Amino acid sequence: MLKNARSLTIVALAAGSIAMQAQTAPSADERDADAAYTAHQWARAEAAYAVLTRQKPDSIRFWFRLGVCKREGKQYAAAIDALTRARELGAASGLPGPPGDYELALSHAALGDSARALSLLKSAADGGYAQPDRLEVDAEWVPLRADERFLALVKQIRHNATPCEDVEFRQFDFWLGDWDVSSTNDGTPRGKSHISREMGGCVLWENWSSLASAYFGKSYNTYNVNLKRWEQYWVDNSAGTIFFHGGLVDGVMDYWTDDVPQPNGDKLRRHLQFFNLGPDKVRQFSQRSTDGGKTWNVEYDLTYSRHADRH
Repeated sequence: MLKNARSLTIVALAAGSIAMQAQTAPSADERDADAAYTAHQWARAEAAYAVLTRQKPDSIRFWFRLGVCKREGKQYAAAIDALTRARELGAASGLPGPPGDYELALSHAALGDSARALSLLKSAADGGYAQPDRLEVDAEWVPLRADERFLALVKQIRHNATPCEDVEFRQFDFWLGDWDVSSTNDGTPRGKSHISREMGGCVLWENWSSLASAYFGKSYNTYNVNLKRWEQYWVDNSAGTIFFHGGLVDGVMDYWTDDVPQPNGDKLRRHLQFFNLGPDKVRQFSQRSTDGGKTWNVEYDLTYSRHADRH
């Protein structure tokens, strides 16, 4: 199972992750080589790509695939030569090659050159390499699995693959779920809301519908890694839009708007807070100010109770 997973990722790397040079229709020799490579017939593919690299010595793809074939055949020094040639051609063409760096790193690891292997793995990680499963299944990394430098790179590559699994993106998870929404003051039912994690966890997507009217709206909540803050963009079916920004403060999701000009000439500022009251209850509290935050008036105060059949 592990061998098959490794082979599949090798095919995916060569086909989709490394930049390809423009080519005309493949020759019969190329088709045969590619068929052997796809079928993981490494010895046959190696012989075919050896011929093709002589015919087209400037082909990044042929050198890369030749290197992979040689490494699969445990010809690690020869694999390094071929992969280095592919890397050099890519650099000369201005093409980034994190997959090539990874394959080189693996070959150096197999030869026991840990320093060079880790250096190339760092280059791959910095270039966006995003296949953490390879680090778990490729046996060449076994001697380095407990090395702190290797573990740091595993973490970086895992982040490349799933950046929105970072802890900051999970701070608002207490709002996830299906909710019955009522007035905090008197318990009057106000609406329903469904909040889900979308786009690989990069977005908390709110879907709100009112019980008293046909009013509904949606908000997109995400952690802005550049500004290091949470942001919410609200849109509703009455053409209303609101942009909030803020962050988690003492367990409370604390959102603010800037001063937004209104049709009557006022500048409206909003302060929206979400209080985590346990696994089945969230309070949403909104205030507004038209004097630059000197005084505030309650806009609404709602309690979200987890829908009974979704516990």
